[in-house]
Amino acid sequence: MPSPAVLVTRRLPAGALKRLSEQFSVTVWPEERPMPYDAMIEAVAGKAALLTMLTDKVDATLLEAAGTGLRVVANYAVGFDNVDVASCSARGVMVTNTPDVLTESTADMAFALLLGAARRLAEGDRFLREGASVAWAPDMMLGVDVHGKTLGVVGFGRIGRAVARRAAGFAMRVVVHTRGHLPADAAAEKLPLDELFARSDFVTLHVRLDDGTRHLVDGPRLARMKPTAVLVNTSRGPVVDEAALADALARRVIFAAGLDVYEREPQVHPLLLESPFAVLAPHLGSATVETRADMADLAAENVIAALEGLVPPCLVNRELLG
Repeated sequence: MPSPAVLVTRRLPAGALKRLSEQFSVTVWPEERPMPYDAMIEAVAGKAALLTMLTDKVDATLLEAAGTGLRVVANYAVGFDNVDVASCSARGVMVTNTPDVLTESTADMAFALLLGAARRLAEGDRFLREGASVAWAPDMMLGVDVHGKTLGVVGFGRIGRAVARRAAGFAMRVVVHTRGHLPADAAAEKLPLDELFARSDFVTLHVRLDDGTRHLVDGPRLARMKPTAVLVNTSRGPVVDEAALADALARRVIFAAGLDVYEREPQVHPLLLESPFAVLAPHLGSATVETRADMADLAAENVIAALEGLVPPCLVNRELLG
């Protein structure tokens, strides 16, 4: 009997690919650019597993092209808004993700953006690279303090809690908006969303993308923030209305923003690219050698378990278990 066929839509760390190749017939998209949707449609036929990136759209049309043999879509990300989970469930296809292993690295990135935006590090870097000399002055490129300030955490899952732990080292007060209950040991105050935006010196976003969070941060909500406040987004780009944010930065409604995700990735709003008050990173939240390897290993574990008839460790659509 031939080995089950697996389609991997981007090159992964070698260890994970080796594990998969030892057990299955693996096809890997060889190019540096994301695998185009049309290419996925052509390649997915007859595959038992699809190991996807967050940039890959997995919808009913793709599932139809895969045929009845597809058993699992293993997303190489903690998020899975690129996957039509309902359509997968209707076809009995398992959906998995890679939570936990990227929590600490993403929290590091969120705090790096917070510090960089507060202290104008990217602006200072550009200043020197463009040929300026170090010319200390009392009012030169003034930022805002981080220590002792109020951090607003929107979404208090694994990553939100990890960022809050980092804030403790800066003697920050933490306020939280979450749909659930605060853990008993959380050193934080739960607030309504608009009150959090009004009271916080820094707001960091850690929510999944759904109908309730799309453009959660819009013009009116930005207007509630302090003029000295900083917004950080490492969750999903469409959570923030980029046009409204660019306008708020241009009019100095808020002090700065630190972004790792964008509303229409890979494009970035042109006014954000022009803004000296936006610190921009190209979706690097989990981009460490260790974390990307751990994510690949976990995605591979999900595929292996599914194809061996076991419950994957990170099954999203658990309703399939009955």
